[in-house]
Amino acid sequence: MRARVSLGRAIGPLSVEFLLILSSVLFLTVFGVVMIFSATTVESIAATGSPFNDGIGHLVYAAVGIPLMLIVSRLPVAWLRRLAWPGLVIGLVLQLLVFTPLGFEFGGNRNWLDLGAVTVQPSEFLKLALALWMALVLYRKRDRLDSFWQVAIPLLPVALLAMGTVLAGEDLGTVMIMALIVLGAMFFAGVRLRMLLPLILGGVLAVGFVALTSTNRLTRIMSVLDQDCLDDYLGTCYQPLHAMWGLAGGGLLGLGLGNSKEKYNWLPAAADDYIFAIVGEELGLLGCVVVLALFAVLAVGTFRIVRRTDDLFARVAAGGIGVWIIGQALVNIGVVLRIFPALGVPLPFLSAGGSSLIAVLLASGILLSLARTLPDGARPVGAVPAPLRRKIVR
Repeated sequence: MRARVSLGRAIGPLSVEFLLILSSVLFLTVFGVVMIFSATTVESIAATGSPFNDGIGHLVYAAVGIPLMLIVSRLPVAWLRRLAWPGLVIGLVLQLLVFTPLGFEFGGNRNWLDLGAVTVQPSEFLKLALALWMALVLYRKRDRLDSFWQVAIPLLPVALLAMGTVLAGEDLGTVMIMALIVLGAMFFAGVRLRMLLPLILGGVLAVGFVALTSTNRLTRIMSVLDQDCLDDYLGTCYQPLHAMWGLAGGGLLGLGLGNSKEKYNWLPAAADDYIFAIVGEELGLLGCVVVLALFAVLAVGTFRIVRRTDDLFARVAAGGIGVWIIGQALVNIGVVLRIFPALGVPLPFLSAGGSSLIAVLLASGILLSLARTLPDGARPVGAVPAPLRRKIVR
């Protein structure tokens, strides 16, 4: 009897949220692998003589990350809570290692580890660890969320420590995403707006101060506001202009997969932070709409978990991860569209980079695990069925 009950639960119907998240994540990952193969052919030939070298590398990361996602999706919520503190400590230790001889600078940021066979960007995993840890602490303080100091300690000191280790490596873009995770987690936990507003204002002032005290960052900000950007074509406007030209050159249906002109060393970081420009150039407006639609499906699945669960840990974890992935996607696309200055944040699932891909796939596994805790029907978790309500009334 026990075996039958266990098996029935294992093969039982999956929730709508689970199916929405799983399908969108798999489609986005496959889409990303295809686009990386296309966007990196020129650089791969120049570096190795093979057009598929970089694409195969990204495919390997996807082949590792998807099974890890499915394994994490089977973890009970109790295990996710147990992993929160160790995950944060490990994430902080790895981030601090970038300031040792193992660390190196790339793209103006010292946020990378050279482990011989692979390079790792610890801040990507630190974002996931921070989201999970925030959910655990807010869950434990669920009866004291109306007190500022109960919420602030230890949330703010630890969050500032995590963001400080990343900012020390000059990666302001990642710090901004981490701040978004912190604010999103507190919002979905039900922290009052009067307590969030000072934090938001303080965060805006801090980001403004850091940006204005850096000549490089200030120049990038001013380039977005420059209406005559062509006058500085070979300067800070070079990359944003080529991104816009790539998007515009694709038209409605695009030039065809593999036919990008910008990837011929015209657009820097074509396969990384500016992969959305290559999508627009090769697949046109239609391809961009498909990418946005897939992220919209992922957002719907994620925030349905937030709406339906009565477990504060699940709500905060899903909300924090959702704000991270969807928010980062919108920021990246905004950079490509020249709405925001270049911030160096990748497009989740699509940009080249094993650390980013595996981190968001692990985060997706957590979302799937949380989706498994939801009922199969439309009734929210914890809602009292109609027959039982009638009995209670009687």
